[in-house]
Parts: sequence; C-alpha cells; structure tokens
Amino acid sequence: MPFVSVALCTYNGARYLGEQLASIAAQTRPVDELVISDDRSTDETARLVADFARRVRFPVRFEVNPVTLGSTKNFEHALTRCQGEVIVFSDQDDRWREDRVACTIAFFETHPEMDAVFSNGRVMDGASEPTPNTIWEEVMFTPELREKWAQSEGHEILFNGYVVTGATLSIRKRVLPLVLPFPAQFEKLLHDGWVALVLALKGSIGFIDDELIWYRQHAAQQVGFGRQSRWVTIWERLTRPRREKLAPLAQKADELAQLYNLLLSKPELPTRKLAKLRQQRDHFIMRASLPASRWHRLRPVWRDLRRGLYELSSPGHWWRPLLGDLFE
Repeated sequence: MPFVSVALCTYNGARYLGEQLASIAAQTRPVDELVISDDRSTDETARLVADFARRVRFPVRFEVNPVTLGSTKNFEHALTRCQGEVIVFSDQDDRWREDRVACTIAFFETHPEMDAVFSNGRVMDGASEPTPNTIWEEVMFTPELREKWAQSEGHEILFNGYVVTGATLSIRKRVLPLVLPFPAQFEKLLHDGWVALVLALKGSIGFIDDELIWYRQHAAQQVGFGRQSRWVTIWERLTRPRREKLAPLAQKADELAQLYNLLLSKPELPTRKLAKLRQQRDHFIMRASLPASRWHRLRPVWRDLRRGLYELSSPGHWWRPLLGDLFE
C-alpha cells in the first residue's frame, strides 16, 4: 500500500478547519501523514491543529511560513514537505467523504499510468448545509466534456478555463519535478489549474465520476468559483474608449504567449498538443492589433472566423467578441 500524504494549506481558517480535520481523521483508508503549511494565520488555527495532532495516530506536521506567501506558493511549500508516494490535496474549509482516500488509491492501483486524479463534489454553504449543485455543474464539466477528457483531450478544455478543482485533486509525488515550481507570473492561473494543465498535456490525469468531497462556498474563502465576469453591454461597447477594449486583449495575448513559451520549454510535454494554445495566442494578438478603421478589420476578422478561432477562444458565445471586433 502506498504512503499517503495530505497537503493542507491554512490561513485564518479556524472557523471551518475543525470540520475538515475531523473528516481527514475519519477516512476508511487512514492517511499516513498530514502536512499543514500555514501562511501566518492570526486566528485559532495553530491551537486547533495542536489539539488535533494530539488525538490522531498519524503524524501532523505544522509549519508557519516566515513570510506570507499567498495561496499558490503556500501550496507549493506544502507539497515539497510531503513524503508520501501519493499526495492528496486539501482545502481548509471543506469536508471529505469518508472513502475519498480509499477511492483515490483504488484509482491509482487500477491506472498505474496516471499521475493525478480529480473528482466531483457536492457544494455546501457556510452553515455546512448541502446545496443542489455539484462542483462539476458549477464549472460546467458536462458529460460531453468528460467524454472529451477521456479521449485525452483534456488540455483543450483547460485552454478555455478551469474544470479541475484543487480541493478534489490527488497526485503521485513523482510528478513534482515536472509541475514545480508553480509559475508566479499568471494572476489567474492558480496551482490547481497549472497542475491540471501540465498533466493533461502529458495525458496522465484522470477523473472519478463521484462526489468525494463537500466543497464549501462562503464569503471569506480565498478562492472559489461562482465569480462570473459581467458581460460588457452594447451601450458600453459603443461608448467606451477604444484603448479600454484593446488593453485587456493585449494583456490576454501576452499571458497566452508566456504560457505557451513556458509549456514549450518542458521537453516532457508533446508540442503538437500546444497547437490550439498557439492559435489562441495568435488570435488575441490579431484582436489587440485591429486598426481603427472598421473597413480594414474585415479581412483579419473574417480569416479568424473561417478558421474557427472565435469559437475556439469563446465557445458558445463566439459572436460577442466577433461583433465587438467589427463595430467597436
């Protein structure tokens, strides 16, 4: 049986931490160690962990960072301290189903070629009451996308957004050299998104179609889903300064270029799978460079429309950026 570590990051999460710790201790397949990296909490986190460590049979390693690292780098630190062959990711404010670890180990034993696995989960509120929604419903990981993922096309899904929630993720320690260090230059690319993208490109991340955690949504959480961007209205499109439209497009093009170059630098990843990321990069470069003359925009916009790049970059609502590029 593999040695199983739990990587848990804390930051002023005492309100819900006890519930999460209890669910880790109640696993039908006991964990072998719990590694907690604390980002300088000022609440009762340290006391709760100390009390918990005295009651459980597995070692609990609690380390406070000398400086505040932020959620992504804090999790990176936690992963580097784990000794297990399998590392199970944990948020501080969720709750695990009692067989989460058992299901994870069963998956890895059945799929020795896989380096990581994620699952669905039930969303609960701040009072620990379940909601009607699941994580996959929230992130729109539909049956069609699950089938696409099963065909080793998960990287194409991730080029357009998150479907892998880090709180449900588990990895084999052997992939840490590939995914670490986490890149710090992308504000919206968190640790779970990076790990999922790299391993999807490698073709070594699978999923368990079951709700193995209760995922808590509450006002104080550091990260989470459900924060959808507001669509720009037609009136705003027609009246805002043109530079206000072009600036985020140029920023997106730059981020895609940096991400493409970073992934390209990893020889373990097949470059052919980066083709659509490169197309997205070039598409946003084109959009950010459109001339002021609407007449002269027609040719490049029509070219990218025929190539399917508007649909590739904005699935399901490609016509919004198309009309904006033509008329703003």
